[in-house]
Amino acid sequence: MTDSKAYYRKLRHYKYQLMQDYTISIEIETEEDIETSFIVLTTDGELTIKNRYAWDGPSGPTTDTKSFMRGSLVHDALYQLMREGHLDHQEHREYADDLLKKICLEDGMSRVRAWYVHKSVRTFGEKHARPSPKPKDEIICVP
Repeated sequence: MTDSKAYYRKLRHYKYQLMQDYTISIEIETEEDIETSFIVLTTDGELTIKNRYAWDGPSGPTTDTKSFMRGSLVHDALYQLMREGHLDHQEHREYADDLLKKICLEDGMSRVRAWYVHKSVRTFGEKHARPSPKPKDEIICVP
């Protein structure tokens, strides 16, 4: 007999979901591999964001464009590792912000817009990188 109940949770703050693993070499090296449900960072700086990872895309008063998506994906994953205490936000936040700008420029964003994006995350991003207790998801059971 199968369980007649279904369990689910509501998602907050997400607009996009990755449809295959994405890997990029970054300049953050750790003493041991970091592995969460959706993010892996190896000791030699290989960051893999796994299939089905959800993120909110570009934040702030901006437009979600193709030149912003890959940068926002990597930036959000690094900030998540900082919030969860896997990376020190004081040590790695500036690099994550600089990497966002670099990726956006590589993907065709104008220099003026990339400057504005970088200035915005440097000014307003700190609170989103600080470690914080993970909120408990409300698990809903139906029927």
